[in-house]
Amino acid sequence: MASFIPDIGKVSGFTHEPHRAKSVSPAANKENEQPLGNANKQCLLILDSRALGRECLARTLIEHGLAMDVAAFGSIDEWREAEGDCAQVATVLLNIGAREVGDVVTDIPRLASLFHPAPVVVLSDNDDIAQIVRFFESGAQGYIPTSVGVDVCIEAIGLAIAGGVFVPASSVLAARHLVETEKREVPPLARMFTVRQAEVVEALRKGKTNKIIAYELNLRESTVKVHIRTIMKKLKATNRTEVACKLNEMFSGGAHGS
Repeated sequence: MASFIPDIGKVSGFTHEPHRAKSVSPAANKENEQPLGNANKQCLLILDSRALGRECLARTLIEHGLAMDVAAFGSIDEWREAEGDCAQVATVLLNIGAREVGDVVTDIPRLASLFHPAPVVVLSDNDDIAQIVRFFESGAQGYIPTSVGVDVCIEAIGLAIAGGVFVPASSVLAARHLVETEKREVPPLARMFTVRQAEVVEALRKGKTNKIIAYELNLRESTVKVHIRTIMKKLKATNRTEVACKLNEMFSGGAHGS
């Protein structure tokens, strides 16, 4: 499976000019583009292979008052090439988007080791409690779902720097539901899906649209799409209609209540 972070030692592996989004702190905005390098400044390092995504995120955090510089790069190699121009890294924000934890589970320990004691915070479209636990088990010291607002994201980053951990209330409630479910006999269908996926499954069976599902489950519509793609993959279905048919077959066969 392809790694999100290129091998740290192979800086020469680049074949194109690295694209970087340099940060401008609130103070620098007033002094006409001061350089990033400043021994007294701390820096939030954003790692995201998607240029547009990392640039938009960096700009948004700065404009919403993040009290530190922001440096955004597509990989560790790109950051290493500009390392001398960057302020001290206070936090690493690893934006994985809709990717599964398995795609980056080996990258997080490397980041944690490289930037210690700066915490590694994961920004993800997925708020499934099982994946969140795996993020922390692999060395992440913070987790932020993309379903939260910018101000909450900034507070979560500050909390991670202070040594705390931000976990959304929806994930905590899901964990509680998971514990309660495990106390009872677990039906076969529940073993196939996570708690959140099971909620989406129920909504799909009722023919609800993505927008309605997102509203009722307090999720972003993009997150609902991620869950549906995962459900389709588990059911080996190619579209929503096929998903509904297979689910109806499973439920009518007694898998849900047995």
